[in-house]
This record gives sequence, C-alpha cells and structure tokens, in this order.
Amino acid sequence: MGLGDALSIAMAGLRANQAAMSLVSSNVANAETPGYVRKTVDQITTGSGASGSGVSIIGVNRELDAYLQSQLRTETSGASYASLRADFLKQLQGLFGDPNSTGTLESSFNSLTAAVRALSTSPDSTSARIGLLNAAQVMSGSLNSMSNGIQALRTGAETGLSDSVTTANNLLQQIASINNNIRTNPAGGTSTDAATASLLDQRDQAISQLSQLMDIRVVTDGSNQVTIFTGSGMQLAGMQAAKLSFDAQGTVTPGTTWSSNPASSQLGSVKVTYPDGSTMDLTSSLKSGKMAAYIELRDKTLVQAQTQLDQFAASMASALSDKTTAGTAVTSGTQAGFALDLSNMKSGNTVNISYTDTTTGAQRTVTVMRVDDPAVLPLPQTATLDSKDYVVGIDFSGASGSITAQLNAALNSQNLQFTGTAPNITVLNNAGFSTVTSASVTTTETSLAGGSAALPLFTDGTSVYTGALSSTGAQMTGLAQRIAVNPALVNDPSKLVSYSAATTAGDTTRPDFILKQLTTSKYLYSPSTGVGSSTAPYNGTLENYLQQFVSQQGSNAQAASQLADGQNVVLNTLQQKYATNSGVNMDEEMAHLLSLQNAYSANARVMSTVNQMYQALMQAM
Repeated sequence: MGLGDALSIAMAGLRANQAAMSLVSSNVANAETPGYVRKTVDQITTGSGASGSGVSIIGVNRELDAYLQSQLRTETSGASYASLRADFLKQLQGLFGDPNSTGTLESSFNSLTAAVRALSTSPDSTSARIGLLNAAQVMSGSLNSMSNGIQALRTGAETGLSDSVTTANNLLQQIASINNNIRTNPAGGTSTDAATASLLDQRDQAISQLSQLMDIRVVTDGSNQVTIFTGSGMQLAGMQAAKLSFDAQGTVTPGTTWSSNPASSQLGSVKVTYPDGSTMDLTSSLKSGKMAAYIELRDKTLVQAQTQLDQFAASMASALSDKTTAGTAVTSGTQAGFALDLSNMKSGNTVNISYTDTTTGAQRTVTVMRVDDPAVLPLPQTATLDSKDYVVGIDFSGASGSITAQLNAALNSQNLQFTGTAPNITVLNNAGFSTVTSASVTTTETSLAGGSAALPLFTDGTSVYTGALSSTGAQMTGLAQRIAVNPALVNDPSKLVSYSAATTAGDTTRPDFILKQLTTSKYLYSPSTGVGSSTAPYNGTLENYLQQFVSQQGSNAQAASQLADGQNVVLNTLQQKYATNSGVNMDEEMAHLLSLQNAYSANARVMSTVNQMYQALMQAM
C-alpha cells in the first residue's frame, strides 16, 4: 500500500467520522423531540489502490421498525377511541348518579313516593298536598336537568367532530406536502440525507396524530411515498390530499338524529371530497379513533340514555293519567262481542281486544291505536311495547274513511268484525273462527275532577301526554326534557284528593291510586332503552326500571374505563418498545460518540504519520 492510498483511506475515515458524529449530535439534541427517530450513517466500503479499501457515506438510516410502527398506529386509534368514550360515559354517569346516593333521579323518585304516602295517610292535610307537589316538581326538574345534560354532551360530540375534521384536514395537507417534497430524492427504502430523514420524521408524526382521530391504513412504496386510506379503504392522501368536511349543527335536541339519507339527517356528516369533485360519506364507516367515538356517542350511546329518561317520564305520566274502560258485552244474532265508546280517545290512545282463535285454540291480542296523522300509517308492529300483540293504526282524522270501515279492512283477516258508527262501535267474533274474550278502551284522563282517580299529574309542557305518533316523531321523544307538573294542580292542590264534586276531604281514593301506580304496578318498557329485548320487553315497576337503567349506566361507565385502561397499557407498552428500538438512548449515543472520537483520532494519527513520512522522503531527496 502506497502513502497516497493510506492518506486517501484516512481522509475517507475522517469524513465518515465527521458525518457520524454530526448525526450523534443531532440524535442527542432531539432526544426529547416527539416523533424523532434515531439516525445512523449508511456507509459502504470503497476501493483505494491495489490493496487498500476506504469508506463512503451514501445516506442516512432511520432506525425504524415498520411493523412495530404500524401496530402502534392501530393501538393509538383504539386508545383514543376508548379514552374519549370512557370520559363521556363518566360524565354521563355523573348525570345519572350512583344508586342510593342523594341528589339523584332515584332519590327524587323516592322523595316523590314518600310524599304520596304522606298524603295517603293525611289526605286532608294542606302541607301534605303541597309537599307532594314540591316533590313532583323536583322529580320533573331532575328529568329536565338530566336531559339537558345529555343533549349538552351530544352537542359536545358534534363540536368535537367539527374540530377533529379541521385537524385531520391540516394533517392530510401536511402529509401530501411532505410526499411532494421527498419525491425529488427517492432512494428505495433509504433517505439520502439528514434533511430528507427529518421530513420523514415529520410525516410519521403527522400520520400518528391522524391515527388518533380515525382508523387508517398506511401503504409505503419503494420511493418513500405513502398513501393514506381509511380503515374501510377510502383514500385520504397521497401526492394530493382529499378534503374532509363536516356540516355541524348548532343546536342538538332529543329529536335531532343522524341519517345516512341527507334529506332526513338532522346532524352533521363526515364527508370526503376528492380533487375530481366526487364525495363519499365516512360517518358510518369510521370504526376507531376520536371521530368514531364522537359519532357513536352522539348517535347511539347518548341517544339511548335519553330514551331511558324519556321512557321513564312517559311511563310515570301515563301510569297516573291512563284510564281503561271495559267494553259492554253484547250479542248480535249468533255473534257475540263488546260495545265500545271511543269518544274520549286521543291520539296515541288504544283499543285493546283479546280473542281466541277457535281453529287453533291460540289466545291472541290486538291493539288498535288512534292516529291523527295518516302519514305514519301503517304502524309498525313495534308501535306498542307488547311483542305479542297485533298492532293496527286507525286514522281518526277521517282522511282514510270511516273508523269502522278501516277497522274491518285491517282486522277481518284476524277474524274480527266491527259494526256501528264511531264513537260507538261494536267488536264481534267471526262465528266458528274466533271468540272475543275481552275488549276495552284506554284513554288519557285530562280532567282533574271528572270522577276518576286517574289524573294528569305530569304533563308534556302544558299539554297532556298521550303517547301520540306523528310524522315529526313520537311524543315520547324528548319528554324528559319537557315534562312538568300540571299547572292546574299547582293552582289548586286540593285536586290531588278531590276527583269529583262529591269527594270528601279525607277521601284516600286518589292518593292510594297514585301510590299504587308509582310503587307496585308493573309496566312494559321499550327495548330501545337497552333494558329488555324486542321479544321479551322488560316488565317491572317504575322503581325497578329506574334502578335497572341507572345501574346499567354505572356498569357501562366502569366497563369503558377498564377498556380504556387496558388500551392505554397496550399503547404504553408499544410506545416503550418503539422508543427502545427507534428512540434515542443517551448512554448508547455517548458510547458511540467515544468510539467515533477514537476512530477520528486514529485516522488523524495515520494522516500525521503519512505527513511525517512524506517529509522524511523529501529530506532524503
């Protein structure tokens, strides 16, 4: 090996050492920088003369485990989804309160039943009557407050979606911009210089932040270009970024719902628009990340919580105001049945018919519901809570023909026949095919002194609650937000006892009725509340149902918290593993720096020695 070869090798070594020390310095300086990946030089052996070899720097390596990075992004989405959901459910549980604690819906209901017992014991007591009204107002106020709280959470989810879409758009633009910046310097899977490696760090950081918002899939090609897809396969970014949009709604109420049909949707949708102008709806396709959590909370979890309150409010109001009047047994030739008076029926009230199918011996029930809006007809079989009845909606507005004609058209197939002219009609059996065993009419009592123990203690604002259905929705929707104590009772508390002109001051008939309906009578509850099922609706007292859904909310919050904790453990484990593989270890960097310094000194010593040898040769000449 000649002196020139030795000098060339030493100089190549110095250059490699300088580049490596520069990267070590950068690694140490960025040890705490989020998203920074440890860098090392990418060097190859080069020939130098006939027998020597040197070193050449061809680029910068990012010490990155791509598989681990992909796992980390997936778990980041899952952890963000779980943490946000747990936070909202914790707030929701705060609204419902813990069972048996004070200041909760359950304690308000217990205070109401205690006040009714006090009135039942002393019906002539003015203070007992006032006490019952005060307890009822606290009860309705609790429902109002909780409903408002739920809608505030839904509004928060709507706002969160809007903010998330804005953030996602900024990240997608950043990713596309970096893709374009590094396009001019591709080198397979390796960056060519520190500047490009820094851009890759920035892009990975942006992708990680995007994964907090939604479930994504990242595809990287051989020239360091990435394409971002949603979990369902819709492209979001490449060399160009698609644009996300969200049409946020300012006010969220119990009646505002999301639909995949834009014409009927009342809440914002997450949409993606491509450069060619085409648009796709992402709302129902997002499965993880904060945006998916916001959507699920806004459209499902919190809607169900509102339904639980609305069902409780509706059951409590109906329990006190509904009155069922049995039909009068009649015969018509060989046919037998019952005469019914429909004069007091209101929209949502029902006719209830039980009969035996004589051909099979099966016992059957039919529920006929009064409908004043023909647009909702025909009614679905889920219009009532009894999964075993056959439901028919009859238009009382007259737009669909006479009531008797509608009944015959709807129920002749059930072997039932109707005669008479509304409001006085008769239901008869079909001789040889059916036997009507009972028939009754359930109406809403609107009078405080009409001779019935039933009374509209709770109202829908200033109107009675009848369970009406219309094209704008069910009256039950949002009832918890509107329920109030009947203002006529507030003005005349004596009507809590006096149900007719002949009622004595000490009569306990009405207080006893109220107490029975609130404490011991059982009712069916909609499966949309999450309690019971469509085939076996929950059947229990108001208190039983209240305890069921309050306990359910507590269990849901606890389960969500445990899931979030588990997801965070997995995420933290992956982050630590990722940091170990790709992050900066100060001890290792210092050890590497010492090694580089020694190598630098050795190369410098070679150059010094070659210089001395050249001087000796020159002097010898």
